[in-house]
Amino acid sequence: MVAPREIELKLECEGSDLAELSRHPFLQAEASEESRFLTSTYFDTEAGDLRAAGLTLRVRRDGEAFVQTVKAAAATAGLFDRAEWEAPVAGNVPDLAQVSETPVPDVLAAAEAPELSPAFATLVERRSRMVRYGASRIEVAFDEGRIETPNGDAPLWELELELKEGRPEDLFTLAQALAETVPLRLGALSKSARGFSLRDGTLRRPSKARPVTLAPDGTAGEAFRAIAFACLSHLRRNEDVFLHNRDVEALHQLRVALRRLRSAFTLFKPVLAQDTMAATLRDEIKRITEPFGHARNLDVFLAETLPAEMARRPDEAGLDDLRRRLEAERDRAYDGVLATLESQEWRGLVLDVAAWLETGGWRSGPAAADRDGPAGAFAAQVLDKAMRRIRKRGRHLDRLEPEERHRVRIEAKKLRYGAEFFASLFPEKKRRKRHKAFVSALSDLQDHLGSLNDQATAHTVLASLVAVPDPQELPGETAFAAGLAAGDNEADGKTLLKAAAEAHADLVAVKPFWR
Repeated sequence: MVAPREIELKLECEGSDLAELSRHPFLQAEASEESRFLTSTYFDTEAGDLRAAGLTLRVRRDGEAFVQTVKAAAATAGLFDRAEWEAPVAGNVPDLAQVSETPVPDVLAAAEAPELSPAFATLVERRSRMVRYGASRIEVAFDEGRIETPNGDAPLWELELELKEGRPEDLFTLAQALAETVPLRLGALSKSARGFSLRDGTLRRPSKARPVTLAPDGTAGEAFRAIAFACLSHLRRNEDVFLHNRDVEALHQLRVALRRLRSAFTLFKPVLAQDTMAATLRDEIKRITEPFGHARNLDVFLAETLPAEMARRPDEAGLDDLRRRLEAERDRAYDGVLATLESQEWRGLVLDVAAWLETGGWRSGPAAADRDGPAGAFAAQVLDKAMRRIRKRGRHLDRLEPEERHRVRIEAKKLRYGAEFFASLFPEKKRRKRHKAFVSALSDLQDHLGSLNDQATAHTVLASLVAVPDPQELPGETAFAAGLAAGDNEADGKTLLKAAAEAHADLVAVKPFWR
């Protein structure tokens, strides 16, 4: 059975923004607006088997009627193009007879405890209207309400644009036009994902990148879209956390997501070669987020380098003042990150990237061998090239200049991300074993190169503190402590260089998992 599909774009905002959007000239309805109160209860097993399988099962009460819905979770950020099965049911409990043609029965049959129970509920006032925009008819829903879980509640404000007929391009063009009026953000989580995260206590916690599952018979173009949207989802989850609580790890994961996204652009350069927007977007991402690096460098220095120095020299009085000054500098750097994340330029760029991934010229251009060829063959070629660069540039690693070592480190990151992106294309047991050994060896090299980079970064951090307009502002004992810290930080440089060179040799000796 071919499942019915829905294509909708979820956008997040504040409650006051919904009221302003309802008056927007682009959202004037063809007919009168409908207003409904919707109560939705989401169900799963005690072990969360449906969620683990990428499925949600809910029963929604709409007036006196009850509708049961099964959805296949989308791996994208904001844009939901997913299988959906709906059927009327008698009451506010699941009717498993109505899900026989969905994946739910197979999941429950394999579960140790298949009994379903309520996980959480959403209570929403939905005002919906049908509008015409471009060549499309779009249902616009203003959702305002709350999520209720055993572990607490959370407010819910969303704007949903669902394509009823027409082109997905119009969803994004409309969203971008609306974002010029109110601060809309690409949706980070669906209602179900938000509810489960709230119930589990992970809603405001940083999260690492999730594995990307690629279709083994998919094309390279399809693989790029899935990978890039996974990077956007990783980015948006941690952006939300940082916006709410300035979490150190959230900033780190946000930067990881940005690096992964930019690496995806680089790894898939042959696929994107005919679309000039690819390079433009990649450069814009780098330009806008460049200041994030200073904040992260300060985090690393304050969390690792400085505590080690204070333990090494507990009687050095200037270290306390050095810490206080660097903490103040970090606060200023965090303010800069927040200013960027709260800017219309940033929100618009994220929407632009999502729109381009879904509707850009790279997808609709003439047939191209790289884009339309098998993802597995493309992945093997990309990983081969990346491995050759690592092998060549890393020769005599312990004798390279810092700038050359830095290039090796960047290549190692790209190779690591490529190995993670493409892992699911090589599922055989032998290849999985090789993948584990390969990533372990690559991780060792990254760790040593990362420690060497931290040394160089520490110098940059201390130099920025010392280079004040008036040298008298920095007490002598603080400047002395900074000098000691810089010197001590370099003490084990030769040991790290030797270990990095050995790790490079070990990596070169590992058999590639993709061959």
